[in-house]
Amino acid sequence: MESALARLGIVGNLYKVYRAAIELGDVPVSKIIERTGLPKATVYGALDRLEHEGLVAESNGEGLRRVRANEPGVLLEHVEARKQMLTEVLPQLRAHYYRAQGKPNIRFYEGEEGVRTAYWESISGDAGELRAVFSMAELMEVPGLPVVDEYMAERVRRGKFMRVVRSRSHDRAHIWQSSHAELRELRYAPAAIELSMTFVIYGSRVALMSSAKECYGLIIESEEYAQMMRAMYESLWLQSEPTPYID
Repeated sequence: MESALARLGIVGNLYKVYRAAIELGDVPVSKIIERTGLPKATVYGALDRLEHEGLVAESNGEGLRRVRANEPGVLLEHVEARKQMLTEVLPQLRAHYYRAQGKPNIRFYEGEEGVRTAYWESISGDAGELRAVFSMAELMEVPGLPVVDEYMAERVRRGKFMRVVRSRSHDRAHIWQSSHAELRELRYAPAAIELSMTFVIYGSRVALMSSAKECYGLIIESEEYAQMMRAMYESLWLQSEPTPYID
């Protein structure tokens, strides 16, 4: 148990205090001090941290400061919260790492899960505006409308504006129009330009999602590549037909 909890950062005196709290139940803090044999200040410091993590709860009763461990299942929530936090910050850490190395970072993901991975990562990082090409027919197959709608909602929640170009020949539904509320401006590419693949340019990264036929996701972290893609995108944007806002 000690080894497993150490992987969550519950080590040393923190582990001793947490284990005592689990074993003793709802008790005065003095009992925790007695069980662990640790100095009073050390125990109080550990309890403050454990309470901040949601692992114990403290109360005052009959002039005594009492403590009880929360149901251990809260550890799963603790792990999930840390995982979510790391998932959000990992792309930024990678970007800094590879920038320092002076070389691009290319990640290839196979299958439908790979498409979803690349798609979701395109709203990570600190880029406030996303430049996108959406191939509607392909998106409706993989990753599918429910995933795209969830992605759109999360993008709006994070306050990221999206400029998107689509091909009328690949449209399958009159949805995802230009909208102030949904932070999106839509344009249609000239009829001679057929956009059959989805990609998103965000900061120094480009996420590409294939059709269900080839079924892969690709993320390229490279300032030079992203800069070239932005230049090509702006040329396409200027050629494309604006659409009215629905709100």
